[in-house]
Amino acid sequence: MKFGIIRERKNPPDKRVVLSPLACQKVLKSHKKAILIVEPSPIRAYSDEMYKQLGITVADEMADCDVLLGVKEVPIDSLIPNKKYFFFSHTIKKQPYNRDLLQAVLDKNIELYDHEVITNKKEQRVVAFGRYAGIVGAYNGFRAYGLKFGLFNLPKANDLADQEALISELKKLRLPSIKVLLTGRGRVGNGAREMLDGMGMRRVSVAEYLEETFNEPVYCQIDAGEYNKRKDGVRGNKADFFANPGAYKSNFFRFAKVTDFYIAGHFYGQGSPYLFTREDAKHPDFKIRVVADISCDIDGPVATTLRASTIAEPIYGYDAASESETDFKHKDAIAVMAVDNLPCELPRDASEGFGEAFIKNVIPAFFNNDKDGVLQRARMTHNGKLTERFAYLQDYVDGKE
Repeated sequence: MKFGIIRERKNPPDKRVVLSPLACQKVLKSHKKAILIVEPSPIRAYSDEMYKQLGITVADEMADCDVLLGVKEVPIDSLIPNKKYFFFSHTIKKQPYNRDLLQAVLDKNIELYDHEVITNKKEQRVVAFGRYAGIVGAYNGFRAYGLKFGLFNLPKANDLADQEALISELKKLRLPSIKVLLTGRGRVGNGAREMLDGMGMRRVSVAEYLEETFNEPVYCQIDAGEYNKRKDGVRGNKADFFANPGAYKSNFFRFAKVTDFYIAGHFYGQGSPYLFTREDAKHPDFKIRVVADISCDIDGPVATTLRASTIAEPIYGYDAASESETDFKHKDAIAVMAVDNLPCELPRDASEGFGEAFIKNVIPAFFNNDKDGVLQRARMTHNGKLTERFAYLQDYVDGKE
């Protein structure tokens, strides 16, 4: 089985890679029938030379490979027909901007496996960059807070080497006695929590957070059960919420009344109530002044997120009165950090974590006849058609929706 590590060609450039030089070496040691070819790249977080030094072949030979491994979408004119591809296609939610890509994948008889749908038997995702989005998103949120209030000027995350360097910068801060709210207890939320714990911020319970005042900065991490409640007044729980999101309404405003800085690291499911609306943000009791929206659902559950921001220009302002964008330093503006490709700012850490998961959960499937069904569940296209699992995308492909 010959694997090709493809060069990332999407703009803006992405320095991440599925397998680092050490990860490649690990694959070759544990799977004697594996062959790895790395396509030369001037932008990858690891230089071509770093692969060569570990005996990994670097060559323009992707057409000779059986399976091609990438991170972001492959431009249509770079797709090689009749190959197996792994990348984030951003098509499973019928994203209109990638319809042409999925059409091209089918036309070129490509077998597409989307990283986003690589799951175990329990349908839980097993490879993801979410933890690193949380790590960088929390850091960027503090950077936005410092710039908004002129308190400090943290260096940009992508100018620092790794998570340790980010935490080191956060430890230097002298913060006022602010309350920081973090939503989500998945990969993203827990990645953000690593940063809050790493910088030594005190964690408090929901009751303490809502009712007490502190003479130091504190944070509270909450999940769906704490910021939603059933409409009928019956006591709900997280499992019930995910099964019946329409039976719930937001209970977030009680947190918005006491929060200075909000980090959104939750998963938002179809049919779930918004955390806060544009009307909520206009309320005189709405206290949040800085939002780090790592989840980044545009014009969705976090009403201040009007658009995704960029690594180059990560912060914009939201004016609640006019429901429009403004200078984030303006007195009445809510500063919003909504970068949608945060792991790119920590490319080596993110690549190493992703590669470990890929080696553990995906690579063996090529050599054990896919005994756990990992490849079967993630295969979106086969023989020029959508697989049964992804047949719901047919009208999207045909341009009917």
